[in-house]
Amino acid sequence: MARGGKRKGAGRPKGTGKFGEPTKAIRLPISMIDRIMQFIMLKGLVLPLYSTQTPVTDNAIAETLETFDLMERMALNSTAPIFVSVQDDFMKGAGISSGDILVSYPQDVPANGNIVLVIVDKQLTVKRVLRKGEKIELTTGNPAIPSIEISGEEAETNIWGVVKYVIHEV
Repeated sequence: MARGGKRKGAGRPKGTGKFGEPTKAIRLPISMIDRIMQFIMLKGLVLPLYSTQTPVTDNAIAETLETFDLMERMALNSTAPIFVSVQDDFMKGAGISSGDILVSYPQDVPANGNIVLVIVDKQLTVKRVLRKGEKIELTTGNPAIPSIEISGEEAETNIWGVVKYVIHEV
């Protein structure tokens, strides 16, 4: 009589478990199990998305048909974004204040008018790109702070990435 190994008909039929699809056994760091389980229960980072015109009944928001996929929206699968905490109010005119979190992508090439993370005098800062022929002017929009002109290779090596999202408290 054979012992151990796979037996025909043994175990739960595929797709009938807790998740409704086939699963795979993997090893996880114990310290991350709760976070990973939360991620799985949220089906990644797909969250319900409501609009300001959503009907409300008995103080409960009606069921939504829309979702917001944070992984897809922020392209977390394909590129690694840079998260930066803002420590000044230089870009207040652009809606960026001290305490905000910027989400930037280093692979993006900045277009005229984009807000970028840039290294100036060995410091990471945020500026708006204004292209003027071969030169790039970095400005804050605050007349009290002078613009900075960079050109050629200097521009490529100093610009870290294009800011795509600003996260701030209200």
